[in-house]
Amino acid sequence: MDSSSASFVGNRYWILRHGKSIPNERGLVVSSMENGVLPEYQLAPDGVAQAQLAGQSFLKQLEESNISLDKVRICYSPFSRTTHTAKVVAQVLNLPFDSPQCKMMETLRERYFGPTFELKSHDKYPEIWDLDEKDPFKGPDGGESADDVVSRLTTAMLSMEAEFQGCAILVVSHGDPLQMLQNIMHSAKQHNSGGGGDSGLGLAERIQMSRVASVLSQHRKFALLTGELRPLV
Repeated sequence: MDSSSASFVGNRYWILRHGKSIPNERGLVVSSMENGVLPEYQLAPDGVAQAQLAGQSFLKQLEESNISLDKVRICYSPFSRTTHTAKVVAQVLNLPFDSPQCKMMETLRERYFGPTFELKSHDKYPEIWDLDEKDPFKGPDGGESADDVVSRLTTAMLSMEAEFQGCAILVVSHGDPLQMLQNIMHSAKQHNSGGGGDSGLGLAERIQMSRVASVLSQHRKFALLTGELRPLV
């Protein structure tokens, strides 16, 4: 399994954006922890179907890679829409959700867009992404910048790397955090391709080198649809 993963990580990673949620259907920004965990903001029926399809696709990819289910870990954001998605996937894989194979991680939570945007129309997202392109170190008022999110995603990745070895990890999170995670890991991988002294760098060093405006501002290139599954690294 190691031969298929990048040399600077000890696991293989897939990412899954939560299925279509009730906030998605209602066109609402629900990004605070306080609101995000409420049961009324879990998956819409379409989102449950998307999560089931994603689970089936993940299972197929595991089988094609000869990865046994005992090596699978599902790490998920505590928001109700991501917890609901992770539960559905665990059911498809026949993994008990209350087992150590499924782990809630607060560091995978949604990006907090601040009080100005909370529970407002999701038509406001482009305003925030414009801000990210101009200065990824500056967040919306009272909210997280792109770099703030990358900082806690780095903590999440290092925590998973420390806890698991030789596993297939499914990271169930949200649109912005998963764009940023793909962006930063894509950049981290580039430090291999140049040869020279970079190839021996660990994950933390690679991410730190990638936390520059020219990289952080580009996360929208990695946008995911609801219920979309992708290999990460």
